Amino acid sequence: MDYANDPELNGKYLGTITKDFAAVSDTIMEASSQVRKMDISKYPIFVFARQEVPIGSLLVNADDAGLEWHVFASFLELFVQQGIIGAEGIEAFQHTYKDPNEYCCLFVLDEEFTNFVFVPYPED
Repeated sequence: MDYANDPELNGKYLGTITKDFAAVSDTIMEASSQVRKMDISKYPIFVFARQEVPIGSLLVNADDAGLEWHVFASFLELFVQQGIIGAEGIEAFQHTYKDPNEYCCLFVLDEEFTNFVFVPYPED
């Protein structure tokens, strides 16, 4: 699995993800900070999915927030436990992971596209 920003993440996804991310970035940033402060994980991952998925805990319900994407809070160790990232992929993931104070690690889960994307938090 490739952890870089994928060219497949074309306008179809980027537009709606960027719009929804902008709307919930403060909530995500706070959750990321809490996950790291509480020593749950150094690698928070936020799942963007159009339907409910059994990965992590629901952070933002799209229907309640008027968004297209639900947001679930998760982290590397849970992804390994659930077999999404294999044991052999942990080091590569950690190496690719960007500064969590500046970037959000999104796992976009859709019928046609499933991948990790690092999105910069908006400047204040």
